[in-house]
Amino acid sequence: MKKKYSFTIIGILTFGFLFYYIGWCFSPGSYGRAETYELNISELTLIEIINEVKSENNLNTNSFADHKHGHWHSIYFECHDKNQIIHTLTKPKNKTTTTFYFSGYKNTTDTGNWVDANEYFWWWKNSKAKKDFETRILKKIEEKIKQRKANTTEL
Repeated sequence: MKKKYSFTIIGILTFGFLFYYIGWCFSPGSYGRAETYELNISELTLIEIINEVKSENNLNTNSFADHKHGHWHSIYFECHDKNQIIHTLTKPKNKTTTTFYFSGYKNTTDTGNWVDANEYFWWWKNSKAKKDFETRILKKIEEKIKQRKANTTEL
């Protein structure tokens, strides 16, 4: 009897894992494998802050121009010391909240070959690139957001 329950549990877990994996493989949407971050700030203010961070930290790129396409605002960062270009996006969720997407990265010498932020199914393979993005870019943006909010509450 215990053997029957063990096979049933293993079967359910296997089916659940396969269902999740198939869903992950077909990642719906334009940027289905992007890492998302919810920021409590309007999109216009976030873009201003991003441009400040890019200028202050020498993260501007000559290879790609920031642009708006539909409801996505594409923003590119270049990490000169790593010879890496990072693609991010913003999309307003509402008037006071914006979703910030870490879409992917590539080597500056490659003509294509973008690597999605969540390219690999096993999360530990993606964690190095995400941690690097979070420390180099996201933390600086979040600090600027806190400074802006502190300055507006003082007024």
